Amino acid sequence: MRRFRIRLTLILTVMIGITVMGAGLFAANELRSSYIQSLENSLKRELNLILMSSFWEEGMAADDPVTHFTTLSRQMSTQTESRVTFIRQDGTVLGDSDHDPADMDNHIAREEIQDALQEGQAGSTIRYSNTVKEEMLYTAVAVRQDGEVQGFIRMSKSIEDVQAYVRQLWSYLLFGLLILFLAAALVSYRIAQGLTRPLDKVMQVAGQISNSNYLARVPLKSKDEFGKLGQAINTMADSLQAQMNHIKENESRLESVLENMNSGVFMIDRTGKMVLINRFAEEILGYEAKELLNKTYTETHHHHELSELVQACITNRAPVREELTFYYPTERMLDIHLVPLWHEEQDWSGLVVVMHDITAIRRLEKMRSEFVANVSHELKTPIAAVKGFAETLLAGAVQDPKTAESFLQIIYDESERLDRLIVDILELSKIESKRIPLQFSPLHLQSFADRIFHVMKSQASKKQIDLELDIADDVYLEADEDRLRQIFINLLSNGINYTGAGGKVKVNAVCVPDSTSDQEVVRISIADTGIGIPKKDLPRIFERFYRVDKARSRSSGGTGLGLSIVKHLVELHNGRIHVESEQGLGTTFVIELPVLQS
Repeated sequence: MRRFRIRLTLILTVMIGITVMGAGLFAANELRSSYIQSLENSLKRELNLILMSSFWEEGMAADDPVTHFTTLSRQMSTQTESRVTFIRQDGTVLGDSDHDPADMDNHIAREEIQDALQEGQAGSTIRYSNTVKEEMLYTAVAVRQDGEVQGFIRMSKSIEDVQAYVRQLWSYLLFGLLILFLAAALVSYRIAQGLTRPLDKVMQVAGQISNSNYLARVPLKSKDEFGKLGQAINTMADSLQAQMNHIKENESRLESVLENMNSGVFMIDRTGKMVLINRFAEEILGYEAKELLNKTYTETHHHHELSELVQACITNRAPVREELTFYYPTERMLDIHLVPLWHEEQDWSGLVVVMHDITAIRRLEKMRSEFVANVSHELKTPIAAVKGFAETLLAGAVQDPKTAESFLQIIYDESERLDRLIVDILELSKIESKRIPLQFSPLHLQSFADRIFHVMKSQASKKQIDLELDIADDVYLEADEDRLRQIFINLLSNGINYTGAGGKVKVNAVCVPDSTSDQEVVRISIADTGIGIPKKDLPRIFERFYRVDKARSRSSGGTGLGLSIVKHLVELHNGRIHVESEQGLGTTFVIELPVLQS
């Protein structure tokens, strides 16, 4: 409405302005033309008076016509207050009141000279003079003798005065026009405002509502048509406010659900553009939302097989489900569901893609399958041995005392091995399920290691292996004593078993700053001079049932679970473990445990 008032005011003001300006233009042009015509007539009269004298014959008969005409032109210029120029019939300037004739161009081609060549006519023109640097009115007549043109006399005057007068007139006209514009605008605006003020308030409130300000209301001061319109606007605003609050609440819930889902979700509209994507989908695809939104799924350059599934869903207008493996940005196994969307059950409007990360599930299934297979294999070996030798004894070997004793010893050893295997499996199961509560207490590491060395000394002596301990007296840490003993015994047993006679197993411990925090850790190294581990086997050394040398491991009585148990126990102590080894030179297990447990 404000625009309407302004538009009406402008129309009235412009109409008045155009009228006044047109009149001013006409008056100024008429005044300028009248003044120039009067000046031209005056110059013609003066030129005709000059022609009546015999000045031309006298000048041409003089010894120096140029000097004569120059002097004469200056005298005439003083009397007439005009510039006077004498020109020969070929256009050569003979004399000029304001300039040296020698420096002036030939004038035969000038417009006023060409007009003066016509019989009985005087030539006039207005142009800018390069000589005096002003707009000038030039008037010229021909000097004739016996009908032949002998030369020309030209008079000119500046029209700067009339130009200045016209400019002054325009200044007055524009000033008056501005005053008139302002007065007309003020009057028109006041009239329009009185007519449109109620409707203006209604439109202002409607504009605020359209800009999502649903609290705006029209003040109701009258019961006329404008009052009824305002009441209708207020009722509409109440309804819109309630609906928008409901929509925002639902939108907030939906956004919260999408952003906190552990599944990736993105939506593609009917044109193939991605219009919605949640945080987990960004993580899966390896792109930020701003790189994907409003782009077609073919432009995003994500997984090729996913693009094929999207195309299949679009083409067939039917749900699609598939399991895919993504290798970028990280390797994942995904269960992907693509569902077409329909508007009013007929108009296809796009599709939604839901991606479930099943990497952990498939990994657990694989680990469970491998674990069952490994356990079955490990149990089958001692059971087969027990069964085989028992059958041999039942078949009659029991009658031979030496054979019977040998077979019974084997059966006993295999049952012992079977018992160790079952104990280790149960132990690992409890550790992995975190069903073992650790009791942390301060330990003096040197005394603790001395006690373990005393236990392991007999096993080392059998193989003539030297046990060496290098731990300072001031090294303490918080740990579960029983579980830390289990870690030490497992690693020392491994070192003794895989080190040849005359070798050495050394334990070293020092306090060092932690590279990942501001706390101190105890770095424990258990190094042997044994056969070492090939580089290709190092990444898998802590896997359950993984053996570098299966035959040697079984002959030493190992179950293949010791290092896996060690790794889990170290992690339960909030520590880290890694192995360094070179084949033929030995192996070193390095454990870092925090001095103080959080």
